[in-house]
Amino acid sequence: MVLESATPAPARPRRAAIAGLVGTTIEWYDFYLYATAAALVFGPLFFSSADPSTGVLASFATYAAGFGARPVGALVAGHLGDRVGRRTMLVAALLLMGVATAAIGALPTYPRVGLLAPVLLVAMRLLQGVAVGAEWGGAVLMSVEHAEPSGGARRRGLFGSFPQIGSPAGMLLASGIFAVVRGSMDRATFLAWGWRIPFLLSLVLVAVGLAIRLSLRDAPLYEQAKRRGEVARRPLVEVARGYRRNLWLTIGLRMSQNALYVLCTTFALTYLVQGRSADPGAGLTAVIIASAIGLVSTPAWAMLSDRVGRRPVYLWGAIGATVASLGFFLLLDTGSTVLIVLAMVVTVNVFHDAMYGPQGAWFTELFPTGVRYSGASIGYQFGSVLSGGTAPLIAAALLLAGGGRPWLIWAYFLVLSALTITAAVRAPETFRTPISEPGDAQGRIAG
Repeated sequence: MVLESATPAPARPRRAAIAGLVGTTIEWYDFYLYATAAALVFGPLFFSSADPSTGVLASFATYAAGFGARPVGALVAGHLGDRVGRRTMLVAALLLMGVATAAIGALPTYPRVGLLAPVLLVAMRLLQGVAVGAEWGGAVLMSVEHAEPSGGARRRGLFGSFPQIGSPAGMLLASGIFAVVRGSMDRATFLAWGWRIPFLLSLVLVAVGLAIRLSLRDAPLYEQAKRRGEVARRPLVEVARGYRRNLWLTIGLRMSQNALYVLCTTFALTYLVQGRSADPGAGLTAVIIASAIGLVSTPAWAMLSDRVGRRPVYLWGAIGATVASLGFFLLLDTGSTVLIVLAMVVTVNVFHDAMYGPQGAWFTELFPTGVRYSGASIGYQFGSVLSGGTAPLIAAALLLAGGGRPWLIWAYFLVLSALTITAAVRAPETFRTPISEPGDAQGRIAG
């Protein structure tokens, strides 16, 4: 009831985009904070009865559990976001994420409560997954749908990239705070209680995000569709029946993009701490630098897609990532901090961001207003599960199977790249297609 008591004024496109950026930054801060901790500290804290290699695998398994829960959030939020409204679901998602993340910071560890510790950790990770699954679609739709009347197709990529910037911003914030806390105390103190500080800090960030989100309301584009009766009564069913092809295409477009990011920013931290770098902080340093550059490179690639189209920019990223992924691990093996940073920047900012920047607008454009939250969210999150969610676990297993060499990891990524390249070639080019017409033009391009 509290969520609907205020009657905020319609947001201007920039205000809606900035609200999307702030909200997704906080959501991804929470989500990536877990990823960083899973790579560096959760093994000995929550799986201390296992040997180091098994502890890493178990830690990444709980990391994957969060991805597994994301489709649940997408299904629930997609249905309610199309039926009730985008804003309400975004507020609920932010609240859920903040509570789950802060709770992780208060959990007892394995030496204190035994098996209950990893069970509670997995439970909180599942709630994080539900929250982030509900978040992305609503944030992107709020930005793109608010932008449509003011700039039409000319600026959808740019405005749709603002929530996307939340990913590198969240990673930068999570890695930076984690590095500061870790560097301000010795390892024993950090493992004893210092690691909890970044998780508990989430409560402050969530309060800021809620204040911003409660000041917004749904875009006029969505409100008009609701008044015209164009909002689907059963959006999930209508997506499955009328937009199945576009749904599969969004899943395919996610495969190599999401896996590449997770391999570079999460798995690489574990890969490096296994004796491949003289500097134990080289991985975090590289992630922080790439994340900072991503604040610029992500919208830059999105703006380019507004000029030349979504497909050519996306294909540049997907094809380039196929080659860069091999060079990435070879440069990590040098142990040089400079080359590790170079590998991270080229792979993430030049190729990954070329896919990630236009993604928000492209996925939005593939579905009409009445089912857009459901279609974009389900495709995005199911793609996340099939690629990024399992990538660190699969990569860790393949590394063991390959005798510590990355060749099998690269072969695995080649398969994902082939799926993404195929999806990008087959997906309709939508960057000049209006999304504000009654019924939406996307109805004519759906499979």
